[in-house]
Amino acid sequence: MAECDECGRYENLPYQCRRCGQTFCSEHRLPENHSCPGLSEWNDPSGVFDSGFDDSANERGGRAKSVVNKATSTGGFFGYFRGNMTYLFLGLMWLTFLFQFLVFPLVGFGSRTELWNALFVLRSTHPEYVWTWVTSIFAHGGFQHIAFNSIALYFFGPVVEQRLGGKKYAALFLGAGIVAGLAQIGSSFALGDPVTGVVGASGAIMAIMGVLTVLNPGLKVYLYFVIPMPLWVLTFGFAILSVVAGFGSFGGGVLGGNVAHIAHLAGLVVGLVYGSQIKGSQRAPQSLRFGGGGGGPGGPGGPGRGRF
Repeated sequence: MAECDECGRYENLPYQCRRCGQTFCSEHRLPENHSCPGLSEWNDPSGVFDSGFDDSANERGGRAKSVVNKATSTGGFFGYFRGNMTYLFLGLMWLTFLFQFLVFPLVGFGSRTELWNALFVLRSTHPEYVWTWVTSIFAHGGFQHIAFNSIALYFFGPVVEQRLGGKKYAALFLGAGIVAGLAQIGSSFALGDPVTGVVGASGAIMAIMGVLTVLNPGLKVYLYFVIPMPLWVLTFGFAILSVVAGFGSFGGGVLGGNVAHIAHLAGLVVGLVYGSQIKGSQRAPQSLRFGGGGGGPGGPGGPGRGRF
């Protein structure tokens, strides 16, 4: 039994759309009945009837645009990532992790070297390294850090992506991640810690949880796959922990540790604000999905290691 992504009805024999990958009941299984993003390419999903001699070929850059359109179409190589940005981000996280702790050490630039930091860490000493605003979102401080963040993104990400669409979801993830990182180093500097660095997708994931909490605060999740609770308890529980631990860390509090608590709070605020803006136009999800498929429990959603 699965939930229809269009009307929310539970279906014993669900249908999965071959174009967008979402699940529907018999009433909404056809692409035209669920506003499928691949509907516009219904007659030519892979561009096989494109002769290459259309008007765009005569325009400057027309051929390049045609190649890009084909690659990103429903039948193209990158067409898979339409509606699957969560898995793209997960892949980038693990690819970055391999570069951090395998590739770079093999060529003599191990963890915490200047080049390693300049590429992967958003630092208060070098905020002008604008590429680290993005790379630091996908970089992580260790295996436990990326494992927890991956599990949380795997469970919470797809259901939010299905509501927002790929472009808005990607903008939320990257935008919240950037805001969270800058908030962490900015607050640290303002409160007397001028040398601070941050890595991790925790802020972006907290934004996703914030959106989901606004859409359905009573959604049942399982902390560490064992303890059932409504989503709002999990979300605001981490928020309270971040407030106490984050500001306590500047004064040497034992809860501060090596965690980017301020980044968590900033990401959550972004998610709550954005969620409140779209709540009236988005149907609230009734259950989490195991990687976007059938029903499954929520992931641990644990706070990630971010500041070192």
